[in-house]
Amino acid sequence: MDSTELAQRIAEFSLEKKATDVVILNLMPLTSMTDYFVICTGDSNTQVRAITEHIVDELKRQKNRPLHVEGLANQEWVLIDYVDVVVHVFLPHKRDFYALERLWGDAARSEVIDE
Repeated sequence: MDSTELAQRIAEFSLEKKATDVVILNLMPLTSMTDYFVICTGDSNTQVRAITEHIVDELKRQKNRPLHVEGLANQEWVLIDYVDVVVHVFLPHKRDFYALERLWGDAARSEVIDE
């Protein structure tokens, strides 16, 4: 699975757990650090954990394991690193504070909605 398909699948998995404001940022033209950020919001610590665990579990079934998961202890901002795709699952106040979409404002942005 290439990084574009991986980012899309991650976004879909986050929506399955009712994540909101799901956005994919294409960072390929801007940095070699990663190809995409997938950013989403959970309304509570419990939902942030559920979104994170669902993404990790579903991708493990497809033989995709994260390099690193960070932030599960406090469940306010969880980062899941799949190397070519980095996932950020935020509580609303943390997402507003860190404003990754503004920081990476030059990146092409795709909003993903639940259909």
